[in-house]
Amino acid sequence: MDEDKKTQQKELPDHRKIGKELDLFVFSDLVGPGLPLWTPRGTVLREELDRFVQDMRTEKGYKAVAIPHITKQDLYERSGHWSKFSDELFHISSREGHEFAMKPMNCPHHTQIYASRPRSYKELPIRYRETTLCYRDEQTGELNGLSRTRAFTQDDAHVFCREEHILDEVLKIWEIIEKFYSAFDFELSLRFSTRDPNEPDAYAGSNENWETAETELQKAIDKKGVKASDGTGDAAFYGPKLDFVAKDSLERIWQVATIQIDFAQPEGLGLTYVNEDGELKRPVMVHCAIMGSIERFLAVYIEHSDGKFPIWLAPEQLRITTLNDEENILKAARDLVEKANEQGIRAELDDSNETVGKKVRDAEHMKVPYTVVIGSKEVESRQITPRVRSDLPKLEKETLGIDEFLAKVTEDAKTRK
Repeated sequence: MDEDKKTQQKELPDHRKIGKELDLFVFSDLVGPGLPLWTPRGTVLREELDRFVQDMRTEKGYKAVAIPHITKQDLYERSGHWSKFSDELFHISSREGHEFAMKPMNCPHHTQIYASRPRSYKELPIRYRETTLCYRDEQTGELNGLSRTRAFTQDDAHVFCREEHILDEVLKIWEIIEKFYSAFDFELSLRFSTRDPNEPDAYAGSNENWETAETELQKAIDKKGVKASDGTGDAAFYGPKLDFVAKDSLERIWQVATIQIDFAQPEGLGLTYVNEDGELKRPVMVHCAIMGSIERFLAVYIEHSDGKFPIWLAPEQLRITTLNDEENILKAARDLVEKANEQGIRAELDDSNETVGKKVRDAEHMKVPYTVVIGSKEVESRQITPRVRSDLPKLEKETLGIDEFLAKVTEDAKTRK
């Protein structure tokens, strides 16, 4: 029985193995452990995922910002992160003796964009979004492929708002989270993460602010009509949060997206806005990450999907293979690849000297959604019979015109099917 379990365990999808087979990412001893390098194919995944998230955020009024990757120690001391996470920071000393750190998160930097000029209540909510690398000095034994790295990319966003805005902003983020994870067939559940009452010194901010934040999150839960599991003690040090938990195709549970309410950093960093009466008030920060980090999300999703990505996300959507090396066939295949690329389809040509069977198997091994073989018949008729990856729906017609087929692939990619 134990041997059967071991065998079964070995057969489970492993994102590290699949990533190597599909040429998505690599690690280099010269670069260092926990520092993934993304190939062109893997970079397509990252960019398509980020575009999906940012398109939805743009619709909700988020504006893109950009920040540096290091900061003075002073910023993290004021934000509270230095005392809390100092051991996890990569420290940098300048030649003039100044102490800097590689950023392990982005929120303190974003506060300084907000704080760069006086703000009026009329401007709020202010919504910033950014996808950027962060760095943490994880111990070597804790590193695990893309699941835990020293460099990771957060699809981060922060809202600066008034207390009366919290509920609406949380619900907007929740809508994005639901839409994103439904596209990948993840089943989501919710955990409401609050303070541990036995460790009051572990958290920043006043009891009053914590109670307000927890009340607003509970309102959002009630509004959505969902049941949340108890996450007592799992709050961030600066505020309570909603943790979204995904169940994958292997019945494993993963904590993914989060929505966090923060009164503490606006207080510690002196953020203000002028209200209707001309008084200075503190804004509330709402933190939200949809994927958490692109690396960790892909570690989960690669195993969840066994590397069989939907058409819109697939690094290579279409493989064109040639039956032989006759000039008219080669020209037709090259023209088809060019036409597909012009329409935004990620198409590649295999005109190698291998047999057509070997070419088709190679495309299947790379889990390409569509493979088209071009021979004399296809050249003359301008009709093709695409081979469809086994997990995808069959085409309504076995044989299609080239333009009709390319239009379908383009539409499926556009609508993220």
